[in-house]
Amino acid sequence: MKYLGIIIGNKFKFSEHISYAAERSSKLINSLSKSAKLTWGLYHEALQTIYNGAILPLLLYGAPVWAEAMRFEYNRLKYIRAQRLINIKIAKAFHTASNEALCTLTGITPVVIKVEEAAKLYNITRNRQTYEIDHKAQPKDWLQPADTVKVTEQPEEQDIQIYTDGSKR
Repeated sequence: MKYLGIIIGNKFKFSEHISYAAERSSKLINSLSKSAKLTWGLYHEALQTIYNGAILPLLLYGAPVWAEAMRFEYNRLKYIRAQRLINIKIAKAFHTASNEALCTLTGITPVVIKVEEAAKLYNITRNRQTYEIDHKAQPKDWLQPADTVKVTEQPEEQDIQIYTDGSKR
């Protein structure tokens, strides 16, 4: 059943919605591949803009509703595959590069973390979840690191010199 663009499967698993969104974003990325080759084509800034403006919203649509479904590995892998396709295009890398390396090269947050972030942000803004920020100590009351850490110097073996008279200094 599809309601407001979110496909609700049996037992509210949302795996059909995750498959559908990953497939649509993969088709969009593959249509971009004609203009983003390894050695020529769109620059990585343009591809990152396309990712942030078109692909990421497509993947994150309705994330607060189905974010709990990302705890299953098979759902996470679908989104990781879709993100990996665009990361390869942005980094102009070969297909043998790992997704973690591609996320580091492109500076893009992994999509699984973005899903969790979108759900938490929604819950915080709708007052459904309390988010406690530690503000008990004012900055003027913070401890100075120099006061809390004691540095002791121990002479190393190479610093000890033995003189001809047999004394160490």
